[in-house]
Order: sequence, then C-alpha cells, then structure tokens
Amino acid sequence: KAAASADALSGGRLLLGIASGDRPEEYPALNMSFPDRGARFRDSVDYIRAMGADHPRIETAQGVLTGGIDMLPKPVAGRLPLLITGGSRQSPEWAARNGDGWMTYPRDPAAQGRAVAEYRRWIAEAGSPDKPVMQSLYVDLMDQPDAPPRPIHLGFRSGTDFLRRHLAELRDLGINHVALNLRFNGADIEDTMHRLAEALLPEFSNAETHP
Repeated sequence: KAAASADALSGGRLLLGIASGDRPEEYPALNMSFPDRGARFRDSVDYIRAMGADHPRIETAQGVLTGGIDMLPKPVAGRLPLLITGGSRQSPEWAARNGDGWMTYPRDPAAQGRAVAEYRRWIAEAGSPDKPVMQSLYVDLMDQPDAPPRPIHLGFRSGTDFLRRHLAELRDLGINHVALNLRFNGADIEDTMHRLAEALLPEFSNAETHP
C-alpha cells in the first residue's frame, strides 16, 4: 500500500527495488526463518502482483486474500514495476521472467558484460521485451579531475576523468542506469554534485536507453 501510494502521488514514476535479504541477524526481529527466504520472496512477489487487481484473491504462505477487501490506491499502470536486486535466491530464468528489470552490483568490466548478456539472453528466451539493467557504484570524488582510481568498497576513489570513462564503458556493456552512492565521499556533497553535473551530464544526458 505504501508503494502504491508513492506510485500514485508521483504519477506512476515509482520503480520498486525488491530483494530476498542477506543478513541473518535481521530475521529474528520479524520472526522469520533465514533458509527459506527464496521461497518466501517468490510468494511475496505473487502477493504484490495480486494487490493490483480489484478485490484481489490469492493464497500463499505469506497471506490469504479472499476478495472481501480491496487495497487503494492502485498502481497507476495496474502493477508496480519490480526491480530484482542481485540474485534474490532465484534462478536466472525466474528473475528474467518475473522482474521488470535487474539491479546488480559492480564487477570488473569483463564479468559485468557477461552478466548483462546472460540476463538479456534469458529475457529473450522467455519471449519478453528487453528490460533495463541498473548497478550501484560507490564514488569518492577527488578534487583533481585526472586523479587515478583507487578501490573502495563497491567502487573507487578518482577524479571526474576516470569516472566519465568508466561510465561510458558501463553504457557500452549494456548498463542502463548507474546509481552513484556518495556515502564515502570526502568532499562537500553539494560541491560534489555540482562537479558531477558539470563533468558528466553533457556526455550522458542524451544517452540511449533500452525500453
């Protein structure tokens, strides 16, 4: 209901990232077991999908809807776009069929290219239209534009020159969207945002995207 409300308030712009979860210590707080999270994830996806129907009916291990109550508002497009994060304990075939896109993590370019190609191969085999691929990237932007890259957790510290080249390479590998995470950024965030806009937007503002 919260996601559908955000979707309605934004005019249908919500993209909902979903995942099975991978931190065992979180599960006791919700009285849930850890080993069967993959099956629970599939049931939950079915439940979320069912909520887009009028007076939904569905029975899974996560809940039973008998059609006697409805949920409002409904998603603008009739269903919430669900972006599967990582593997979520599912087979590649299931993820390609049931998700509306894929969110993954940084890899070296060769491995990332193979992962994206494999995902799109499963999409094609399922007879579905192409779907977007997104990845996260932690960035610590240095003052010097030509500063070389140095690795940090799930990303790197560098100047804008290397970051621009790296994003161009990801685009060529088939990545449609990169979420730049500034959690480890050492410089002022507002200044960093301005420098990112000046250095990157002119090159990527007209980037081609998959439907």
